[in-house]
Amino acid sequence: MKKKSFFILLLLPVFCLSQTSLHTVKIDTLLTLEIGGIKQVIEIKTDDVKRPILLFLSGGPGSSMMNNAASFTNILKNKFTIVQWDQRDAGKTLKLNPSPIQPSVEQMGKDTYEVISFLIKALNQEKIYLLGSSWGNVLGFYIVKEHPELLYSYFAVNPVISQLASEKELLKTLKVYFKENSLASKELATVNIPFKVDEDLFYLRKWLFYKEGKKYVTSNDFKNGFLQWSKTWSLAWNEVMNIDLPKTLKKVDCPIYFFVGKNDIQTSTTITTAYFGELIAPKKDLFLFENSGHQIHQDEPEEFQNTIIKILDRVRSEK
Repeated sequence: MKKKSFFILLLLPVFCLSQTSLHTVKIDTLLTLEIGGIKQVIEIKTDDVKRPILLFLSGGPGSSMMNNAASFTNILKNKFTIVQWDQRDAGKTLKLNPSPIQPSVEQMGKDTYEVISFLIKALNQEKIYLLGSSWGNVLGFYIVKEHPELLYSYFAVNPVISQLASEKELLKTLKVYFKENSLASKELATVNIPFKVDEDLFYLRKWLFYKEGKKYVTSNDFKNGFLQWSKTWSLAWNEVMNIDLPKTLKKVDCPIYFFVGKNDIQTSTTITTAYFGELIAPKKDLFLFENSGHQIHQDEPEEFQNTIIKILDRVRSEK
């Protein structure tokens, strides 16, 4: 792993970011930080360290966006300092050290706050732009609720809004879609919502992914891997199932922009749209991506990036 001591980064604002500086400072590095009592890895890429920070919060939980980030940041990099973070028990952070405690929403929300605080100090910024993808919105909305003063704007991409209701909608959709498939029908009939055992979520995700064309989900390797994932993440995901933002977060104190995949059935488009309509915010907007499912940054990477840049340009023009 490429590493650089973060004290070097902390020194950059002192001699490079003044109004009179004639030099553009570039950064392309992995940093290992002490976050939440363990070593955690962030990646910072920019051609000009004075550009505003855009921090991505990966989906999952337990997933990383770091390795393929270039495919959905190749345009954004011209406007932002791009930061990827491998969360607790994910990606490069997991390779360094497994979490000594089972991850929880509260702990990972606190981790997120520490990462943001570090970036603001190290890069000499007042605030950041924050983007959550799927599960990443659990952490993103934690920051929106607890620390809105740290954010210029929040981008909620296929967000978790009321996941219990969303999972119920998904189960109904899959039962109808697979009504002629005897194995799918049998397995989906066993699913309990709220989930009682790890197999409940497994069968739901297995047939969702199969519907999306991922045939490998019928293998024993996939099942064993998923149930191994559950040992780490079932506690946190059951916490997510209790999140109901229309009841607990009716007003936010920072601009917020919803990105919704028209074909997303994993986090209900209907639920997200209804929440957007009710939410009170200083600025808000919702963008529907016609050709996307649950992974907008993969399905429509160019439109995804251009929409963020349009928002940035519009906000700057209004100042």
